[in-house]
Amino acid sequence: MPRRNHHRRAEPPSPLGGSQARVESGPAGYDGEQYQVRQIPGARATKTYRCPGCDHEIRPGVAHLVAWPADAIGGAEDRRHWHSGCWNGRGSRGITRRWS
Repeated sequence: MPRRNHHRRAEPPSPLGGSQARVESGPAGYDGEQYQVRQIPGARATKTYRCPGCDHEIRPGVAHLVAWPADAIGGAEDRRHWHSGCWNGRGSRGITRRWS
């Protein structure tokens, strides 16, 4: 039987989908702010969230994005989960749901 080579990862997988965050401009009304954005694959989406772009639920198992202000020192309370389409259309419409 042939030998299998198992490659080990250099670092553990990220709890937010394994991809690196990228920096993008914010939604309409927040154009001057920069946001870090990270993809969340459907397999890692285990909770229900409310999208601030359309005010609809993001159900478990649905791939989406998480965004938070790039310059904020805050933590998990500053992250917002968006439908991918809502985030992509953020420049043409403002956020539906305000958060504090």
